[in-house]
Amino acid sequence: MNWGSLAVHVIIPALNEEEAIGRVIADIPSGVVRVWVVDNGSSDRTAEVAAAAGARVLHQPERGYGAACLMGIDAALEAGAQTLVFLDGDYSDFPGQITDLLHPLATQSADLVIGSRELGHRQAGSLMPQQRFGNWLATTLMRWIYGVHYTDLGPFRAITRSAYEQLGMRDRNYGWTVEMQIRAAQLGLRGVEVPVDYRPRIGQSKVSGTLKGTVLAGYKILSTLFILHFRRG
Repeated sequence: MNWGSLAVHVIIPALNEEEAIGRVIADIPSGVVRVWVVDNGSSDRTAEVAAAAGARVLHQPERGYGAACLMGIDAALEAGAQTLVFLDGDYSDFPGQITDLLHPLATQSADLVIGSRELGHRQAGSLMPQQRFGNWLATTLMRWIYGVHYTDLGPFRAITRSAYEQLGMRDRNYGWTVEMQIRAAQLGLRGVEVPVDYRPRIGQSKVSGTLKGTVLAGYKILSTLFILHFRRG
């Protein structure tokens, strides 16, 4: 695939991923213009390891997945990115599959590509039952309300610059992924899924690994879905 015109920048929000972040960066395919790691207040050596692996490191002291993504996006767009790829820093995703996410964008058949863990191969213990249920519920509601067919709210995704700049993203926490998919549906942007594989993360999840995190994430995802729907109405 010719990535030249895509000007791909990868954004990786990271919180205490010292053991994983170097492996994530090393597995990113050549052709990516720049990798941005947004350190979201780590207490370990995440930033140092990421910089040593060749990433540009940004520091976002405000905790929140969305806050970290927004900072990374601002830096990437200022540096000329035309395609944004989002990837977790815990090595649960397979960075080599960035190529699969970029194909629909390169062929101009999509504006937004979601890596679906439901459609790919999931290793045992990689996706918790509460995560699968939450994904099913949210994507089912999105299908009923907007007529869009997704199976996952996975963080591994790619979007064109022109599409992103239409979204007006605001969420600074757990609602980031669902907000992107809902706003794209409201605008009639072309969203597709591609299968991606998934493995158990290195370290403990800050969300699904705790009862509090699971409850807060589920509440934020569902409330974001309904707020955006009724606000638009």
